[in-house]
Amino acid sequence: MLSNKTILLTGASAGIGREAAKVLASEGATLILVDYDEEQGKGLEKELSAEGYPCTFVKVDISKTKEVEALFKMIDQQYSKLDCAINNAGIAHPLLPLAKIDEQTFDRVININLKGTWLCMKHELDIMSRKGGGNIINMASVAGLNSAAFFGAYAASKHGVIGLTKTAAVEYAKYNIRVNALCPSPIRTPMFESLQQAAPDVVTKVAESNPMQRLGEPEEIAAAIAWLCSDSSKFITGTAIPIDGGYCA
Repeated sequence: MLSNKTILLTGASAGIGREAAKVLASEGATLILVDYDEEQGKGLEKELSAEGYPCTFVKVDISKTKEVEALFKMIDQQYSKLDCAINNAGIAHPLLPLAKIDEQTFDRVININLKGTWLCMKHELDIMSRKGGGNIINMASVAGLNSAAFFGAYAASKHGVIGLTKTAAVEYAKYNIRVNALCPSPIRTPMFESLQQAAPDVVTKVAESNPMQRLGEPEEIAAAIAWLCSDSSKFITGTAIPIDGGYCA
């Protein structure tokens, strides 16, 4: 389904990103894997390479302008095209009322989740518009579609990601570039499970609030990513797609 496609994946080392890397590789894509966690990222690169899948890992903090610029300079020079970019890197924060979130936490969440996505999109759009088009998938959240009590900085960042997605989709459709966002409800990942340290019953409560009475699984999001990367979705752009077990219904 993805043979001959070159795909960039940020936040590749764990959770949704790691599962997506495995699915995309198995579908025939050439992968550029990006994460700030070099040990985990190199481990994934080694694992996929051992199975014969073409992939390269690059350590990047997507909130750092110079690191992002260096990444895309390399991509522009070493790859003839960039078919798809999946801006998946992101962080959460402890569950707190809005007035209790400190400025350092707010800035860090916005810098990685929103500014980092924007920095990557700037370069992705430039390369794709010069090389015949492409496809951008931004990882948003149901927290970007609705309120998210005690998760205010995260919600603000994901609302912003959806705004970037819709704006870029309209601006760049004429360049044969599609831009969409995926909006998962809570998924069983290390990022979500880390919230249990402050709220041990959070998984149970979230599962009970979902019509399907469970969390989502990383492979379910990875399957949607693979489909959006494929030509089967070539008339879809400017959307924010919930993958949420009916949570937003």
